[in-house]
Amino acid sequence: MRKDDPCMPICEFDGRSGWCAGCGVTVAELRSWKKLTPYKRGELLRLLPRRVSQLNG
Repeated sequence: MRKDDPCMPICEFDGRSGWCAGCGVTVAELRSWKKLTPYKRGELLRLLPRRVSQLNG
């Protein structure tokens, strides 16, 4: 994962949670990524590893 972008080579969304299996973002978060402030991006980036763990757990 690049520091400024959450995307991974795997882009497959979970039907129940709406999270991407590769990086953990939702479609809405992905669409709004460029509009987010650096602070909001950082907040989101901190959440993503937990989401991916929950999906793969």
